[in-house]
Amino acid sequence: MTDEAGPWLVVGLGNPGREYAGNRHNVGFMVAELLAARVGGKFGRHRRAVAEVAEGRLGLGGPKLVLMKPLTYMNLSGGPVAGLAQFHKVPPGRVIAVHDELDIGYGQLRVKCGGGEGGHNGLRSMSKSLGTKEYVRVRFGIGRPPGRQDPADYVLSDFSAAERKELEFLVDRAADVVESVVTRGVEPTQNLYHGA
Repeated sequence: MTDEAGPWLVVGLGNPGREYAGNRHNVGFMVAELLAARVGGKFGRHRRAVAEVAEGRLGLGGPKLVLMKPLTYMNLSGGPVAGLAQFHKVPPGRVIAVHDELDIGYGQLRVKCGGGEGGHNGLRSMSKSLGTKEYVRVRFGIGRPPGRQDPADYVLSDFSAAERKELEFLVDRAADVVESVVTRGVEPTQNLYHGA
């Protein structure tokens, strides 16, 4: 499969800074970093967007991936995403947001195109800046907070010790899902991974 239609923009959503690195909210960054390693790309500061960007191809002569980690905080992710999409002439249908998802159990992965943001401020900012909700989302389940913990505090806390035992495997699987969306499409990826 060639990239005649141009590159794909894969957005790992998260917050910049060492203090956020292990947070549930930063799982998008983790997946983007793994994808960069897979395609031989290195993240560096982009000259036109407030983001770190890495580029590479899936396989020999395969589709081009532009991987980004916005350097604004989560709530302002949309501006850099829209700027980079415009810079690389990537239509919204070839933008993939990888993000944490409270509404599905820990480690479950779901793919969809369009739809609501489920209270996720990173997605809300992206939808506003892109002027559409019709982009792909790879949703990484983090589950609901225990007891009465505030969801805002929960997403900004680190994965538990038990969760961390599986985290590397799950991030790897999420990267597989992104690659599948690029090479196979959304529906075949849903068929392949939603039963798992």
